[in-house]
Amino acid sequence: MEKYEKIKVVGRGAFGIVHLCRRRSDGAFVILKEIPVEQMSRDERLAAQNECQVLKLLNHPNIIEYYENFLEDKALMIAMEYAPGGTLADYIQKRCNSLLDEDTILHFFVQILLALYHVHNKLILHRDLKTQNILLDKHQMIVKIGDFGISKILVSKSKAYTVVGTPCYISPELCEGKPYNQKSDIWALGCVLYELASLKRAFEAANLPALVLKIMSGTFAPISDRYSPELRQLILNMLNLDPSKRPQLNEIMALPICIRPLLNLYTDIGNVKMRRIEKPLSTVQTGPQGRTGGRVPTSRSRDGSVGLGSGKVTSLPLSSVYTWGSGISAPLRLPMLNTEVLQVSLGRTQRMGVTKSGRLITWEAPSVGSGEASLHGVVEQMQPQFISRFLEGQSGVTIKSVSCGDLFTTCMTDRGIIMTFGSGSNGCLGHGNFNDVTQPKIVEALLGYELVQVSCGASHVLAVTNEREVFAWGRGDNGIVNEMVVFSLTQSISVLIFMF
Repeated sequence: MEKYEKIKVVGRGAFGIVHLCRRRSDGAFVILKEIPVEQMSRDERLAAQNECQVLKLLNHPNIIEYYENFLEDKALMIAMEYAPGGTLADYIQKRCNSLLDEDTILHFFVQILLALYHVHNKLILHRDLKTQNILLDKHQMIVKIGDFGISKILVSKSKAYTVVGTPCYISPELCEGKPYNQKSDIWALGCVLYELASLKRAFEAANLPALVLKIMSGTFAPISDRYSPELRQLILNMLNLDPSKRPQLNEIMALPICIRPLLNLYTDIGNVKMRRIEKPLSTVQTGPQGRTGGRVPTSRSRDGSVGLGSGKVTSLPLSSVYTWGSGISAPLRLPMLNTEVLQVSLGRTQRMGVTKSGRLITWEAPSVGSGEASLHGVVEQMQPQFISRFLEGQSGVTIKSVSCGDLFTTCMTDRGIIMTFGSGSNGCLGHGNFNDVTQPKIVEALLGYELVQVSCGASHVLAVTNEREVFAWGRGDNGIVNEMVVFSLTQSISVLIFMF
């Protein structure tokens, strides 16, 4: 495990435990599936080996990427891609009976279609295609098929005989004990498309016999007529009781209803959505500064833009951030990247902000000789200069808030996870030592809690959970919480707090 740092358990399956980990080499999040092979039966071990074998064969942007597998403490560890957007089943459930528009349905569907086409081209049957095994990226726009634990590689035979899969998605031929091939995956794909259009499963019942009867009769509720006849007919075709009458994947891709969303995948995915400002405010780029304390006349046009003398007028950035103090006598506007800043925090040497997209932005003074310096002998007469940049090391994480101490910084993600970096003196980082950290690192002692707020003092931190518990760490000179607790700790502890 020297390559990975475990963060938390994100799931427990039939064969083992699923961990969210950080890859030490680049800080990226990965999923580690831990499978205790020594405690398994022979069939279970074969299933675990099968998942590795299948994942090695697949390489597609809409399939969870396989990285490696290795043995660790008598367990098989499978490292694979992390999809932070949750499952398609969760996405559907959160709709709360508000139907998706047809374009969104087809956007998801054609990605699953392409992924399954790649799987079948490798002579592999997925055999457990369902919304719980379809994952989403951070922005919930890209889908990725996962969980190939019971997939079947077809070598010489064209059909598989073992009855596997989730009951609600099992095809009629499996219910009858008949052999099946790729057409059973197409039945499951039809169930997924029905679920996207109806926000509920096509086949559900109180018990297994009743469910089998529904599947065998092909009985399911009609699809809303808000959707096009072509979409409704496609679902009916894929849920045909006769496997031979279900369309092939290449036939589905050739349908007029699928051609446009397929083309859009290659033209739209990866585009950056730009913020549009109807009537942008205006400001000017000033020339040489006038005498100290002097006023420059301004004029305001009818549309609200501001002019400064006869200077050049330019549009404001998406956000304006100002700083003053520590030798800066008046508010100084900091340089901005093309982003919108929602929250800022200031430490002894740090100026940090959180953007609307959940990234950390920092403003730093350029180092001497960096190319930002002015003419020799004039430096003392100029305003302090800063450069802005995004902080690296939060791949796959959305930052919600930031707070700065003297020489360290804490930030909280949208999932209530605390990360710290900077100087480790006084144990301010909460990592159980006094080491400095250059990039945001998770406070592991708090992974079992969902944090809702974090705040830094000069050399200590307070964090509040969603259950109103308060954790504190750092230097405790003169007490931290209402002078109740005086301590000097290097890791997080739970403390009692008065309401104040």
